[in-house]
Amino acid sequence: MADTQTKKAKLVKRHQRVAFMDTDTTGSAQKFERMTGFTSMTNSKNPTEYSRQYVDRESEDTDVVGYSPSVSYSFDRHTNTPVHERIAKVHDGELTGSDALVDILIVDIFDHVGTVADAYVARKRTYAIIPDADGDGNDALIYTGSFKSKSDIEEGMATLSEDGKVATYSAPGLSV
Repeated sequence: MADTQTKKAKLVKRHQRVAFMDTDTTGSAQKFERMTGFTSMTNSKNPTEYSRQYVDRESEDTDVVGYSPSVSYSFDRHTNTPVHERIAKVHDGELTGSDALVDILIVDIFDHVGTVADAYVARKRTYAIIPDADGDGNDALIYTGSFKSKSDIEEGMATLSEDGKVATYSAPGLSV
């Protein structure tokens, strides 16, 4: 028997997939800040299917031919929180078009990559903020809506600041 070490499976906890939003307003450099205070952030793939029935088969064939990803969210509004301020600006001002677009970075802090100990698998995508409602709840001002994909997904790497509140993204082909 070979001297190999079998890795034990570990449960991935929800808090180990962390979202960051680009809050830079100058357009000079992306600043991905942690999306805190969210009570719900559910990713739906919404696949597009191509189904057909062949005459020589009893069952139907189906293929996935595309995706229309969206992320449903809910958060308790906090002041002095750039992510909340960006989303609330779209909700409250009923912004449209490019004014309602944001870049979101999803970092899997359970999945290390690269040669740097604190480099993680990260996926970046541009989303349109689609407001649903605000004001629900008696204890906190709650905003709900969804982020709907506006670009293809880009997989790269991210490193986190020491306090975990800011992520630095490296695009594919760049090393950290």
